[in-house]
Amino acid sequence: MVIVIQCTDQIGLVAKISGLLAEEKFNILSMHEHVDKSANLFFMRLEVDKQSNGVLEQKLHQLLPPDALVKVNPNPEKRIIVLVTKEYHCLADILIRNYFKTLGASVQCVIGNYTNLEDICKRFDIPFYHIAFEGSSVDAENQILDTIARYEHDYLVLAKFMRILSPGFVGRFPGKIINIHHSFLPAFAGANPYKQAYERGVKLVGATAHFVTDDLDEGPIIAQQIISADHSLTAADMMKAGKEIETAVLAKALRVVFDDRVFIYKNKTVVLE
Repeated sequence: MVIVIQCTDQIGLVAKISGLLAEEKFNILSMHEHVDKSANLFFMRLEVDKQSNGVLEQKLHQLLPPDALVKVNPNPEKRIIVLVTKEYHCLADILIRNYFKTLGASVQCVIGNYTNLEDICKRFDIPFYHIAFEGSSVDAENQILDTIARYEHDYLVLAKFMRILSPGFVGRFPGKIINIHHSFLPAFAGANPYKQAYERGVKLVGATAHFVTDDLDEGPIIAQQIISADHSLTAADMMKAGKEIETAVLAKALRVVFDDRVFIYKNKTVVLE
């Protein structure tokens, strides 16, 4: 069982928490913690050897500072809905991991604003819904919301979903929308980052997975990766190399999020690995 805690820092928190777990006969299998001194915040993730009877979370709240956020998570598998456009590489990786039960989540359905990826979803027996962004984007977003409402879900994953979602839509899912962006943010935010990188003559090409907020491509960063580039690469070469990074970075981000290793505060994340 996984326990995650976020609260104001104070002396003796680790001793208090481990002492309570010992009293309740829980054996700690792993423990990771971090203190942000500037914000005076404490973060902890623990794995223990048995399930809670429902009382542990209450006792932790009684023990910890009043602002404590505590989650006792006996079921590690999350449920996700994936949004896509035309590019297949990130979706294909998710579907394969889902099929072989290594994703850490179960894919409930895929929503696409084109039909290009419908066939691969059918091959993996995953429901696909085509919702075109033609005319009013409000209508399209309402259709997406209606589709989402049919499924229980923990996260929305934008696996190369090349549309900007409205603040009203994003506001319904705070800290629950994960996006893969094809650049090493904060550099080259927005559209055509590979073209921007090529024209700038960069020596590194990267990708960033982040939580979505109202500010385009400026949400809390979960994972990033870069590779070297040089003058011989065209914009197309950069894009080809970038797709491999995008797949790897999104996979890493999903792993740590689904494994309850990511804490969000302000516009930052703490990732306890």
